[in-house]
Amino acid sequence: MEDKRILYVSSEVVPYLAENEVSLMSYDIPKMINDQGGQIRIFMPRYGNVNERRHQLHEVIRLSGMNLVVNDVDMPLIIKVASIPKERIQVYFIDNDEYFKRKATFTDEEGVLFPDNDERAIFFAKGVVETVKKLNWVPDIIHVQGWMAAMLPIYMKHFYKDEALFADTKIVTSVFNQSFDGSLDAGMSKKVQFDGIPQAAISELDIPTFENIMMASINHCDGVVIASENVSSNLTKYIEASKKPFLPFATKDKFAEAYTEFYKNQILG
Repeated sequence: MEDKRILYVSSEVVPYLAENEVSLMSYDIPKMINDQGGQIRIFMPRYGNVNERRHQLHEVIRLSGMNLVVNDVDMPLIIKVASIPKERIQVYFIDNDEYFKRKATFTDEEGVLFPDNDERAIFFAKGVVETVKKLNWVPDIIHVQGWMAAMLPIYMKHFYKDEALFADTKIVTSVFNQSFDGSLDAGMSKKVQFDGIPQAAISELDIPTFENIMMASINHCDGVVIASENVSSNLTKYIEASKKPFLPFATKDKFAEAYTEFYKNQILG
């Protein structure tokens, strides 16, 4: 994977958040590609429970300052950056006071989903793409991990479809077992349609459950990774029926070889 450019867009990444399947893989895979001589960048939301002082986050003034429109409201985009110690890996953080200041990731203290998680996901997707445009950094692959990042393939295939920068970029979606109960805001589909994305392309978002959001993401990517051993049979069948290249679950001792092979032969091949 030498000199290949891979952009990792993740809901959670260690060491900035607690260890779980998504946050660990969002660190392990980029590190593995980095070790192979690939060029990588990681993007994640700057949740309020990310310790800025400990991890030495700092704002990148030249990238911050633009407004993104979410559901007809202007939302200021703030970009922060940090480096994972010892790895020489840069992590970019998408921030906005309205969406990401609260000291939690997806739910309140009672475990109830934040009512604006749908808008946070839309803002995150747009924020990543706008920042990569400003960096003028052309990824060969964008690899999305975690449901908060799952809107990115949809926006890439519709809202940003005419961006010459991404003309040859392939998109991979990882599907994990890490989900949420219930659904996001019932108006999510309308908010995405506000950006000119046709309802027919995102009909799954009419009821934005975890599975439906992942199905919508799968529909708009070029390849899928089954990233958990116990992904629901519904999603597994959906991935198989999609006829897209997919990588079955690979155990920790085999994932480096499996992912490299998948990127090279099925996504870029």
